[in-house]
Amino acid sequence: MNIMANTLYKLGAALGLALALSACAHQGAAALDEVGAPQVPATLSVEEADAKLKQSASEREAAENEFAARELECYDKFFVNNCLDQAKEKRRLILVRLRAVDAEANYFKRAESVRLRDIDLARTQEDARLDAEQRTAAMPKPVKVVTPEPAPPKPEGKSLAEREAAQAAKLAKQAAAAAAEAPRRAAREADYARKQADAVARQKRVAQRLAERQAEAQAKAAKAAASAASTPAAAVPVPPVN
Repeated sequence: MNIMANTLYKLGAALGLALALSACAHQGAAALDEVGAPQVPATLSVEEADAKLKQSASEREAAENEFAARELECYDKFFVNNCLDQAKEKRRLILVRLRAVDAEANYFKRAESVRLRDIDLARTQEDARLDAEQRTAAMPKPVKVVTPEPAPPKPEGKSLAEREAAQAAKLAKQAAAAAAEAPRRAAREADYARKQADAVARQKRVAQRLAERQAEAQAKAAKAAASAASTPAAAVPVPPVN
């Protein structure tokens, strides 16, 4: 009888726990939309996104601590697996919701960072454009250079006076060149005459030496002929006849 009462008590407690977890799970599922994705309110500022992330981290830690404590309690229950499954499902729903909150907050922070970066880039480009316009406006305007009109062309050909002057200048130049060349021409002529006289004297000396050598050779030949005529001829021996 006591065993049956104890069993009925455990069944009642398990049923109460199942109803409580079911209510919690239903509360978590109420935040899902039609396709099962958690509905997260839109973030409107970076401060709000940071607050959501901080709150999400706190709730995640609390959910993990609650699951750890609930897990220990389940091992004392009659339906251990059923208790554990319900505790896991509750933690899963909470984590799914928190992941959605984290994703939305981080997405807003990234989008806001991109928006602020684009604003800074546009501001920098605008400042550069205004600076370029100011520098262009401050530059001095180019001075217009006026080219003088060319002088009228001179008439073709020279006048009579110009031709006479040119001829007189040419004759004067030739006379000056002849006067400057006269000493050099005289020196060249004197040098040529000296070389000619030296050549004639050299030819005379060569002819004299040749005549002297021919006379010596003739004297030697005559002396040799006289010496040969005064010397008797030697007898030529006759070989004996066998």
